[in-house]
Amino acid sequence: MTSRREFISTATLAAAGIAMMPLTACSQETPSKAAAGAPAKPAPFTGKLLTRPIPSTGERIPVIGMGTSGSFEVGTDAASRAPLREVLDAFVAAGGTLIDTAPTYSTAEDVLGDLIADSGTRGKLFLATKLSGVTGKDEGLAQFNESLRRLRTDKVELLQVHNLRDTPTQIALARELKQQGKVRYTGITHYREDAQAQLAEQMRQHKPDFIQINYSPVSRGVEQTVLPLAQELGCAVMINRAFEDGRLITQLRDKPLPEWAKDVGADSWAQLILKFVLSHPAVTVVIPATSKVRHQVDNLKAGTGVLLDAAQRQSLIAALA
Repeated sequence: MTSRREFISTATLAAAGIAMMPLTACSQETPSKAAAGAPAKPAPFTGKLLTRPIPSTGERIPVIGMGTSGSFEVGTDAASRAPLREVLDAFVAAGGTLIDTAPTYSTAEDVLGDLIADSGTRGKLFLATKLSGVTGKDEGLAQFNESLRRLRTDKVELLQVHNLRDTPTQIALARELKQQGKVRYTGITHYREDAQAQLAEQMRQHKPDFIQINYSPVSRGVEQTVLPLAQELGCAVMINRAFEDGRLITQLRDKPLPEWAKDVGADSWAQLILKFVLSHPAVTVVIPATSKVRHQVDNLKAGTGVLLDAAQRQSLIAALA
């Protein structure tokens, strides 16, 4: 799914409450770094984001999205929200559209909803939220209606069943809401490699429009079954935890970039990691989260130009071995 994805637990899938705990999408910020003061603003993003189609409809979306867990879990004070306003403004100005959130990400839906309303950007965005930690149709519907209120909207583009909790009931509800015009796409999510077999089983059973799962140069389990299955079934793929909760950025921070980085237009390790994820043809969008505009611009750069070839992918894997 640091300040951009909090790896919530290594408890078993059956542990009570696992689906209700927040996780940040894919962060290059460690907790200590996230608390540090930000330097001067970076140069504005330039370029054009690559897009990929959602298989079920052909609708194209930019390959760099944005997560909100951790980063958008702040209070109502202007000082806390000002950096996030910059992050959102930079994202929209670059042509980014997909923002992923959840009702169990503390205040994230409230903060996101307020900032979108203040900026008048709702019509430019592809909002994805979740049915999270609920059991039964009534609980799911009540939570969804509360999400609409918090996001200050009357519909969302994507409604996902979070961490495979009560999937049959909640995916059925999501499809009802889709028929009512309150949802455009449905999906199922998880964030751990030990859940991927269960995710694949649920994909075969429910054939959702989207799946969301973890993928990085050091967590490549999805390459075996989940990603090929997504291609077979026609599921869009949203990737979380590309930076392994910031651990990969910490590991690489003091290493020089490989000589071939310039061949793919990358000038940071974060860009190379995101380009690695996007270089798999099954991946539709990756959702790094940040509370810093310089990291937002850096992330967006990964969605432009050339992606990694097979040799470059192996080089990045070796650098992290």
